[in-house]
Amino acid sequence: MSASNRAAVIQKCHKVLRKHYQAVSPPERSVLEHLHYACCLENAPYEKADEAFARVQATYFEWNEVRVTSVSELAEEMAALPDPQVAVTNLKRLLQSVFEAYYDWDYLETLKKQNLGKAVADLQKHAGVSPFVLAYGTQAALGGHSIPLDRGALEVLLILGLINEKEAAAANCPGLERAIPKNKGVEFGSLLHQLGADLLASPYSPQVRAILLEIEPEAKDRLPKRSRKGSDEAEAAEPEPKAKPAAEPAAPKKKAAKKKPAAETPKPKKKAATKKSSGAKKSATKKLTKKKPK
Repeated sequence: MSASNRAAVIQKCHKVLRKHYQAVSPPERSVLEHLHYACCLENAPYEKADEAFARVQATYFEWNEVRVTSVSELAEEMAALPDPQVAVTNLKRLLQSVFEAYYDWDYLETLKKQNLGKAVADLQKHAGVSPFVLAYGTQAALGGHSIPLDRGALEVLLILGLINEKEAAAANCPGLERAIPKNKGVEFGSLLHQLGADLLASPYSPQVRAILLEIEPEAKDRLPKRSRKGSDEAEAAEPEPKAKPAAEPAAPKKKAAKKKPAAETPKPKKKAATKKSSGAKKSATKKLTKKKPK
């Protein structure tokens, strides 16, 4: 897709999404809190991320307590998420990395005063910071222009034809930040995220499909397709009736078997003929014996 066509589709996507969703703006939080929330939000609806984030904030007194808590215990607190294990693992890796680097949970606040490029590079080096978490932190915590893309959002962009498989694997949509201005970045990112979360939760939803086709009517062939497992099993069972004609040639074999008695019937005739010939020999012998006295 050319850059101009991509920009046109992105702008249309923004316009259509405004009709179906309400934009969500991040509240005031610390840098670490924004990153924690991003771990919850990745591949999850906003309401589920809000619930998981609030439970952890209410249950644990400070970050070090969260850091040393087991994955299973944290996953119970964040059970509202579609995949709490992944979110908890990323959060714990992030906290451990920050702890080992600075021994100070407030150090990340200094990134707000640094040059944006250096601050983003500092965030990126920490474990647990996925491309989505990095983009969300850049946008929400550092005020940069970076639209976060998780798996759901990337699936939407793939269906719309805005990215290819290679770009999806790199979590990159060329020209996205140019097509969406910075002052609309938070709005567009939240709208796209909501559609992506709905797509992940219900990929065959008529409402989701209708929104995608409203944005790009030519995306019909790229929409998720239901599994053909049931129909494939039915097709695999169909060859059984087709095998019946192969069983029909066995009929001639049965007919050939019936001919065997007919082949046996000539045997008595041969025996009868033998008896007659032996009888004729006996009568001839008798005649000869009678002629001897003469």
